[in-house]
Amino acid sequence: MTQQNNKYAVVGGGMLGLTVAWRLAQQGCQVTVFESAGDIGGLASSWQIDDLTWDKFYHVILMSDSHFRRLLKEIDLDDNINWVETKTGFYTNGQLYSMSNSIEFLKFPPLSLIDKFRLGATIFYASRIKNWKKLEQQYVANWLKKWSGRNTFEKMWLPLLRAKLGENYKETSAAFIWATIARMYAARRSGLKKEMFGYVPGGYAVILEMLKNKLQEAGVNILYDHKLTNLQKNDKNFTLSFENQSEYIADKTILTIPSTHVEKLNVSLSPDELTKHKQIKYLGVVCASFLLKKPISPYYVTNITDDNTPFTGIIEMSALVNKEHLKGHNLVYLPKYVSVDDPVWQQSDEFILDYFKESLLKMYPHLKNEDISTGKIARAKQVFALSTINYSQNVPPSATSVPGLFIVNSAHIVNGTLNVNETVHLAEKTVHKILES
Repeated sequence: MTQQNNKYAVVGGGMLGLTVAWRLAQQGCQVTVFESAGDIGGLASSWQIDDLTWDKFYHVILMSDSHFRRLLKEIDLDDNINWVETKTGFYTNGQLYSMSNSIEFLKFPPLSLIDKFRLGATIFYASRIKNWKKLEQQYVANWLKKWSGRNTFEKMWLPLLRAKLGENYKETSAAFIWATIARMYAARRSGLKKEMFGYVPGGYAVILEMLKNKLQEAGVNILYDHKLTNLQKNDKNFTLSFENQSEYIADKTILTIPSTHVEKLNVSLSPDELTKHKQIKYLGVVCASFLLKKPISPYYVTNITDDNTPFTGIIEMSALVNKEHLKGHNLVYLPKYVSVDDPVWQQSDEFILDYFKESLLKMYPHLKNEDISTGKIARAKQVFALSTINYSQNVPPSATSVPGLFIVNSAHIVNGTLNVNETVHLAEKTVHKILES
């Protein structure tokens, strides 16, 4: 049977699954996408907050995002990107500082001149590293202390690591910080040394609608409210069983679900593969979106190094997106990255909104309670996998021991940070393996 005659089942309608389906369809393959939710998008999905439809979680496009931009070009959206020079802020010791250029960096009060030199040297050195696998053998805290010094680590790196990883930073490798620095350095190289970020007017609601139309034109069938509960393989094909009692027969199956869900499907993987999937440790995110009547700062991103602030950072989307595209609102995201067993998952949306709002008002005295129009909470338990020691050697293979079965998710991004560009790139690499199998 040729590849074109095979029936492909893609489980998961996030950007990973949709890109896999698109690339397979371009090769003439018969593809059906099964999405457990009522709409596509996953972490890139949109929602309604007051009268605004925008992204549920915050996203940005970099000029260096070559894989994602190629996809946008194919769906006729690359020319629609609005590019904006943005600024970065730091909130430390109860004060807000700008850190958008070299002069502001040199004036940054919390660090001495020597600390700043070592911090800058660390970032520059990391941006030049090619053999990232060596960094997987070192803990990120030890590596940063070595290059930046203990004082810079305690005042700058440690609060940022805790904000993104919590106490999980203690088991995270130096490859994590390398990937973060490499992505931002690539953005500045492509942006002519400026912090140039982009967005598509309408956000991911527009991107996903255009991609869905292209998929349907290519013959891809997208089925919603299909949660996979069981997967069986006989000599010839797969039987996929869903919570709604329906079944589907496929010649090849691509699962884009989190590794922690694999064991529940009774998939006949080898004991080593199952162990590797179970050992993946994910971090999730609880993200508050607030619509404000006034801006709070000129910064797209404000990094927070104060320990008593409940959220990771502040992403002021209206410092990037033209307010006409936000219906006149100022949109702010307040994310908190946490382990899957963190108590925050048991807290109500109302409690988190009140807690986050109280902290935001304390940080910005000019902001009053009446300036906050509305808020909404988004949650995702499995967002990205911790880059632990020797992570790339321990990640389960995407091509499994079961012929025709592929399992790929954010855990397979082994030398980058989780973002849409890396997700698209991962999908394309996976499709190459599928077509060769």
